[in-house]
Amino acid sequence: MEISKSRELFERAQKTIPGGVNSPVRAFRSVGGTPLFINKARGSYLYDANGNKYIDYIASWGPMILGHAHEQVIKAIQERATLSTSYGAPTELEIEMAELITGMVPHVDLVRMVNSGTEACMSAVRLARGFTGRNKILKFEGHYHGHADSFLVKAGSGLATLEIQTVPGITAGVAQDTLTAPFNNFPAVEELVKKYSGEIAAIIVEPVAGNMGCVPPSAGFLESLRNICDQEKIVLIFDEVMTGFRLAPGGAQEKLGIRADLVTYGKVIGGGLPVGAFGGRREIMEHIAPLGKVYQAGTLSGNPLAMIAGITTLKILKENPSIYSELEEKTRYLHSGLDEVLKKQDLPYTINRFGSMISVHFSGRPVKDFESASITDTARFNRFFHGMLEQGIYLPPSAFESWFLNNALSIRDLDETIEAAAQAASS
Repeated sequence: MEISKSRELFERAQKTIPGGVNSPVRAFRSVGGTPLFINKARGSYLYDANGNKYIDYIASWGPMILGHAHEQVIKAIQERATLSTSYGAPTELEIEMAELITGMVPHVDLVRMVNSGTEACMSAVRLARGFTGRNKILKFEGHYHGHADSFLVKAGSGLATLEIQTVPGITAGVAQDTLTAPFNNFPAVEELVKKYSGEIAAIIVEPVAGNMGCVPPSAGFLESLRNICDQEKIVLIFDEVMTGFRLAPGGAQEKLGIRADLVTYGKVIGGGLPVGAFGGRREIMEHIAPLGKVYQAGTLSGNPLAMIAGITTLKILKENPSIYSELEEKTRYLHSGLDEVLKKQDLPYTINRFGSMISVHFSGRPVKDFESASITDTARFNRFFHGMLEQGIYLPPSAFESWFLNNALSIRDLDETIEAAAQAASS
């Protein structure tokens, strides 16, 4: 497949952009080769600078749940843009978005708009500290909550991809206030909570991990987190930047039946435009300025273009709940097909799936936490990635990222993906 224009653009980009990219995982450092520069996308397909077409399993890392350039979303953005792109003042759209979120998601009374998932998670942790008067937080190894300082202690995803163990610029004080435990290991959580009794403000968790591949929670794990947070008066934060409105209309809280105190969002609620939000119980959210003293602000928060794109997307999902069962069935179909062809290759592998998230790990062991994810055969994954790319299948360029399905994918797309996997796995 000819990618000469992407090579030219990458060489040009490296002269003015660090590493040639504006987000590290895009650089293909882990898998090798030249990152593709995308020119356009429609439905389930991406088109690169050379005009090559790819079946997309990144979906802009989750938000394009309806497919790229969805007609209703694009039309709404275009119409709204004629009224200007930002005001720095409130709009009715912000109210409509908040009403949609609180109406669709259980246990969310108030919601504050921000501009990214990182900002949402950072603000939720600050709020939890302000609410409890405590300083420490507990996160899980391999979980990624954005690039705020405290989240980069034993984070997954991009850091694992680039083999960064410690991040320069993170102070000792921040590191000391950030406790980490293995995902799906409640005894380790229990031990830390006991050791730092009365000091932990929040436990933040991806209810379904997506930054070490797709890793679902073990039976009873999230329930145990809920119970210990209730007992110790710790704020339980669900990072639903990936899972929110993707797993169900009410996200992981609805799908898994677990109540969080605060929830963070991004991705889908912007319909592909930059956006984030955090929300939760009224008694906690009322500590945010201007009601309380926990300060958080943003000039572009509630941007009208992001709001209308998100509102349009959420309304489609709310009015067409069958989208979720369709996505799950497509993901199940892909899982079954991949399983069938990989079994024939006589190589160790495991496939994790939850809802419309899925990942292939080249390992004979179950992948249930960051330790088991990190010892998979990444060299084999890299060969698999390039084998798929050569056949027009665009996977996340890292063994530590979940794949995301979009509802524009057809059975024919899935069959082509399965056929490509048979060849890619044999290389």
